[in-house]
Order: sequence, then C-alpha cells, then structure tokens
Amino acid sequence: MSRSDPDAPKRLALISSKGSLDWAYPPFILASAAGAMGWDVAIFFTFYGLPLLMKELNAKVTPLGNPAMPMKMPFGPESFQNFNWPIPTVAQSLPFFGDMATGLMKQTFKNKGVATVGELREMCVDLDVRLIGCQMTMDVFGFKKSDFIDSCEIGGAATFLEYAADANVSLFV
Repeated sequence: MSRSDPDAPKRLALISSKGSLDWAYPPFILASAAGAMGWDVAIFFTFYGLPLLMKELNAKVTPLGNPAMPMKMPFGPESFQNFNWPIPTVAQSLPFFGDMATGLMKQTFKNKGVATVGELREMCVDLDVRLIGCQMTMDVFGFKKSDFIDSCEIGGAATFLEYAADANVSLFV
C-alpha cells in the first residue's frame, strides 16, 4: 500500500540506542502498542540497543549516572515500599549494586504486573514488528547474526531510513 493511500496503516519508526533494563522498555512498549493498533512498525537497534536482539536477554539497570531513578523496595509494608530511598553515589558504584538494583526493579515490575522485556519483545515478533539490527554496530562490536533471535533482520542506516521516510511517527529512544 502506498503511503499516500488514506487507507494505509499508520507507520512508526523507532531507533533503540540503549540496552539497559530501563531503556529496553520504551521501544518494545511503543512498538507493541502500535502493532496492536494495526500500525506498521520497525525498530532499528544500534550501538548499545543492539544487545536487546540477542537470544539471551541480559538487560540490567544502573543507578549510577541516573540521579532521577527512585529506589523503591518491592517488598515489605506499603509505607516501606513507597519510600524513596536515597542511595549515596559511593554505594551505587559498588560492584554488586547494579545487580541488586536490577533484581529490585524486576521484582517491582513483576509485582505491578508489567510484562518482562522478553515478553514485550515476543509480542513485537508476534505483531510482525520489524526488528532491524544495525550491521555497522555488529561489525564494530564483533557480533554475528547467529547471536541474535531468528526473527530479526540485519541492515544498515539506509535500510532503516528507507522505512522511516514514510513514517507518520519517528522516535529516537
């Protein structure tokens, strides 16, 4: 269908450039929502977003350098869970702190009924969202096509730009 066709579905073009747990959610949430609404959707995964296409998802959150991140506990009495815990920068730099913060965030999402990144990615696959891995990033970081889920395609900037040229909405997340 031509983009000038008034009956053509809307088109969403996303660029995912970050692969931490908190940055993995926006592209998959937006893509799955648009796909469920009948939109054509493509996500271009580049630089640190590219690992979100790996067979084994291992997205973690890092509170270091993310001063707006609240630290809430996913357990205990409601008053304990609702308290914003101030975490000193020195504590955030401890080797185990990122894993702890990741575990707490994943548990909070689970408690709130939020889908995992893997579940959202699978939804995108089921909704025929194009998942495009950046060829240049693969070359730079030494990835192979076999590192990624079967449903992703590999392409360069031109592949994505060709798709995005006719997008109704384009976002860099």
